Amino acid sequence: MSRRRLLLLAACCLAASLAGPGCARSNRTKKLDIVLVTKALDSEFWQRMKSGAEQAAREDPEVRLAVLAPEREINIDQQVAILEDQILKRVAALAVAPAGVAEIIPVLDKAHAAGIPVLIVDTDIPWPHRAGFVGIDNRLGGRMAAEFILRAIGARGKVAVIRGVLGVATQEDRLAGFLEVVRKVPGVQFVGAQPANSERALGMTVMENLLTRHPDLRAVFATNDQMALGAMEAIAARNLTGKIVLVGFDAGREAVRAVLQGRMDAVVAQFPERIGYRAVREAIRAARGEPVEKFVDIGTGLVTRENAHDFLR
Repeated sequence: MSRRRLLLLAACCLAASLAGPGCARSNRTKKLDIVLVTKALDSEFWQRMKSGAEQAAREDPEVRLAVLAPEREINIDQQVAILEDQILKRVAALAVAPAGVAEIIPVLDKAHAAGIPVLIVDTDIPWPHRAGFVGIDNRLGGRMAAEFILRAIGARGKVAVIRGVLGVATQEDRLAGFLEVVRKVPGVQFVGAQPANSERALGMTVMENLLTRHPDLRAVFATNDQMALGAMEAIAARNLTGKIVLVGFDAGREAVRAVLQGRMDAVVAQFPERIGYRAVREAIRAARGEPVEKFVDIGTGLVTRENAHDFLR
């Protein structure tokens, strides 16, 4: 074969590879940027959600995942700034655990206008353009906490709630579910719900104030683990461990160990790894234009001393 014909054949092969399967391979190797934006990363709950999200991303070689968050759950303005930055970067899809409602919805509207699908995670909000929701039934969790407390105190006495940030749907729903049960019982006096912003130190301070104001308090429901752990420390400082029923929410390992040790009575369990994993899987589907399940309930459990070992495996 002449040198001229060899060169011509090589050129044809190169053109075919660029226009054909090789080009398709180039498209397939282009990364799909998925971003999970949580309320914070300062607690075991959010770290476990991040771990589940990363597992989902590892299973798809075309996906590049970023997990971003404000420094604290109350720093809503930081979450807004993070979302605006990701919209400017034109990521393929967002999975968002909204730290607020009024502040976050306008920036989600910007994502929708930019053609970026948005999954809502953990905290549902009334936003019509969401691709879907992944989380739990928080109202059910509140009812489970109330029912446990009523059994533990014989449906008599004073009870209180230490709650997270005002206006956040998860916190509102947990409190609403709790009150739905408690207010039906005439022998129980609900003395109020005090905010501690889902923070341990504030949970301890609020618990100290409750014990001062209500020395005959029988039980407390803290609507996340960090506040429950802070409350536990305040109860222990007054030598009241075992005398005041304490129920938390989330079931991180420290809280579960506290249940085993008898320092906390129960914890409503959600499964953040599953939430993070499913949120990223659904976000990937949305980014590819595939059908997305509109409401994914991961499920809720109750950790007691009898089953706590199962939650530490």
